[in-house]
Formats: sequence, structure tokens, C-alpha cells
Amino acid sequence: MSDWAVQARGLRKAYTLGRRQLEVLCGVDLEVRRGEFVALRGASGAGKSTLLHLVGALDRPDAGELTVAGQLLTGAGAARLTDFRNRQVGFIFQAYHLLPELDAVENVALPARMARMATGAARARAIELLNRVGLGDRLDHRPYELSGGEQQRVAIARSLMNQPPLLLADEPTGNLDSKTGDEILRVLLDLRAETQLTLIIATHDARVAGRAERTVLLADGHLAASLP
Repeated sequence: MSDWAVQARGLRKAYTLGRRQLEVLCGVDLEVRRGEFVALRGASGAGKSTLLHLVGALDRPDAGELTVAGQLLTGAGAARLTDFRNRQVGFIFQAYHLLPELDAVENVALPARMARMATGAARARAIELLNRVGLGDRLDHRPYELSGGEQQRVAIARSLMNQPPLLLADEPTGNLDSKTGDEILRVLLDLRAETQLTLIIATHDARVAGRAERTVLLADGHLAASLP
């Protein structure tokens, strides 16, 4: 097994806005070791979210080569990328993205149901994960019955449902007050220590970046620096 969780070479990504082409990533090279905690920092529009989306196979690069969790994603078909996302990557977003009609257990179990895990096994694992993030007393609560911090804990539990080796988080504390943000970061670090997963967080929060083993700085679509 490779020591690298992520190996990216010359990644480029542009979007068409009306009549102009906006180049977001301009030939980014990035390597992340298995089990490493890396923070992505940079101004809004620097390319942090775009880079996370490419690594997590939510989008495709226009050019370059990308290998994640030992799988070459460049040129992979849609079905293979869907399976890769479901089994190899956990996602945590600033806006939580919970389904309002489902309770906490049902939201957490969604990735397992997509992977065709048996209903009983999926529910049991969802309950186990919710207990691990401190929500054992909120199992039947829907998102509108939960605080922002509790919703983010549900999202964290959901991201771990299929035991992915790689966890990607896009501003996971951005919608939270500082106390709740610190609690969420502590949950993530505790879970990482337990499971030895690779964690990449895009963040503006200096406190979050300060806990990372390495900080990668993006500026104007380029990798500006990588700091230990």
C-alpha cells in the first residue's frame, strides 16, 4: 500500500462565467501522506474548495493527474467515481447538508444505504457513531430540532459511516461560534486519533490550522507554500 493518501500533479480547473473563463487552479501539485492532518488556507477564491472537490471526486480537473487512496481518478468513469466517493471519502461541509425530513440516525445511515448495507446493520452503526460524537440522546431528532453544533456532529458521524480512509472538511467550523467550533475540532481530532484516517480541512480559522501537522497555502490558484 502506498504511503500517500493524495498525489496530485499539475491540477488545473477553470469555470466559465458568462463570456469569461475563470481559472481557479493553475497547475497545483500536492502530496498528502496517509494519516496526515493538513490544513488548506488562503483567501476566498484562492481555490481551497475547488481542490477539495477534485480530491473527493465531486468534480473533475481540466488537466493534471490525481491519485487518491491508491486509485487513479484521472479519466475514471462516472460509475467508478460515484463508488469511490461513497467508499473512500467522507465529506463534511460548512452548511451541514442534512436532509430535513430524516432524523439523526437516518441522516447518518444514508451513505451505508447507498452502499447497500443491510438496514439493521446500517442503523446499528449510525447509532454507534452518534454515540461517539456525543449525540446518543438525539437519535430521533430532525435537523431543525438540533443546534448548529449538533447538526455538524451529525454530519461528522455521517462522513464516517462507511469507514473511509480520507476525510475532507470544507470550513467545518465556519458557521459556528468559537466555543462550538473548538468542540467540533476536538471531536474531529479525537476521531482521527482513533481511526488513523487522513484529514484535510479547508479553513479560514487560524485555530483550526494551528492544530494541523502541515498547512498548505493557496493564492490565486497556485500552491504558495507548504508549512510544517
